[in-house]
Amino acid sequence: MLLDQILSRENMLRALRRVEQNKGSHGVDMMPVQNLRQHIVENWLSIKEEILKGTYEPMPVRRVEIPKPDGGIRLLGIPTVTDRLIQQAIAQVLSKIYDRTFSEHSYGFRPNRSAHDAVRKARSYIKDGCRWVVDIDLEKFFDRVNHDRLMSTLAKRIQDKMLLRLIRKYLQAGVMINGVVSSTEEGTPQGGPLSPLLSNIVLDELDKELEARGNRFVRYADDCNIYVKSKRAGERTMASVQRFVEKKLRLKVNESKSSVDRPWKRKFLGFSFTISREPKIRIAKESIQRMKNKVREITSRKMPYSMEYRIQRLNQYLIGWCGYFALADTKSVFSKLDGWIRRRLRMCLWKEWKYPRTKIRNLIKLGVPTWKAYEWGNSRKGYWRIANSPILHKTLSNSYWNNRGLRSLQKRYEFLRYSS
Repeated sequence: MLLDQILSRENMLRALRRVEQNKGSHGVDMMPVQNLRQHIVENWLSIKEEILKGTYEPMPVRRVEIPKPDGGIRLLGIPTVTDRLIQQAIAQVLSKIYDRTFSEHSYGFRPNRSAHDAVRKARSYIKDGCRWVVDIDLEKFFDRVNHDRLMSTLAKRIQDKMLLRLIRKYLQAGVMINGVVSSTEEGTPQGGPLSPLLSNIVLDELDKELEARGNRFVRYADDCNIYVKSKRAGERTMASVQRFVEKKLRLKVNESKSSVDRPWKRKFLGFSFTISREPKIRIAKESIQRMKNKVREITSRKMPYSMEYRIQRLNQYLIGWCGYFALADTKSVFSKLDGWIRRRLRMCLWKEWKYPRTKIRNLIKLGVPTWKAYEWGNSRKGYWRIANSPILHKTLSNSYWNNRGLRSLQKRYEFLRYSS
C-alpha cells in the first residue's frame, strides 16, 4: 500500500525536515513550525493510527490574501503545520510515480527543473523562427480545479483507496475566513505542499494534447506559452486550445489576459525577449517597475529609517532579485538600476541631514571646500534634484556606498554570470 510508504519513518522524517526548512506561517490552530517536531514526537502514534483507519480529519486552511503584481488579489490557503507535514509526505511519494511521466515541456514544481529552464526553452523556439506566441492564462486556476475530475484522474494510477480518500478530504477540508469555516466544492488551495503536484497532474492532460498536436510549447504551472510561425496559426491554436481547456478540463481561459502576440511584447515568468534574430533574454518592464516600487518603499523619505537599516533591507531584497533575474542578457539594466538606487539613497541622506548647518558640516567632512559647502548647504533645490547634483555624486560616490555596505547589482550580476 502506498499509504505505508508515505507513513514510513524515513519518508516522514524527510517531510519533517522539508516543512521545517520552508518555515511559513501558522494554520488555523496557531501552531508555529518551531513546535511541529515536539508535537509529532508526542502525538504521531495517534495521528498515524487515525490516518490508517481512515478517521483522520484535516483542519480547514487559513485564508490569506496577497496582492498580485497586476493589482488583483491572490487567495492562499495555509494548512496547519501538521497537515503540511502529511501533505508533504504524500507529495514526496506521489512525485516519484507521476514525475517520470510528465511532459518534458512542463517545468513548474518539478525536481531539477526551474523557471530559468522554461525561459531558455522559450528563447530556443523564437530563435528557430517561431516568432508568434499564444499566451494562455487560466483564470483562477487553483480555485477552479474540479474535484471529481481530479480524483478520477488520480484513481487511474493510484489503487490505494485509503490514500485517495485522504486526498479528497484535503481537497474538501474547507477554508476559515474571519473565524467562519466555508466548504470548498472546487479548487486546490495554493499554500499547501500537495497543491503544486495536483495542479501538474490536472494540466498534464493539456501537455499531452499539445504534444499530440505537435505544438512547440512551454508550461510553468498555469502559465502556458505556445510558439508558432504566424499570427493566423496562433489564432487557430488559441481557439482550439480554449475549447479543449473549457470543455475537457472544465477550466476557464482568461480572455482579457490571453493573447496571440509577438514574444517581445509579452512577459513570461518575469522575463521577455529582444526583437533580434538571435533573441536575447531581457527583464520584462513590469518586473523592473515592481522592483523599483519595492526600492521606493524602502527608500521612502517619509519613513524614519536609519541608513544602516535601509541598506540592510535593500541588500536582502536585491540579492534575491538579482539571483533570479541574472538570467537576463542585458547587463546595462543592472548598471542603470545601481545608479538609480544610489540616487535614492543620496536623496534619503540629504533629507536626513535636514538643516543647512548639518548639510554644510557633513559636506566639509566629506572634503568639499567650505565656500562650496555653504553654497550647496543653503540650496533650495528639491531632494531628488540635489541627489543628482555633481557635488553629491562626487562626495557620496560608489566607493562611499560600498564602504557603507551597499551591494552592487552589477557586480552581483557579473559574479553570477561569469563565475560558474
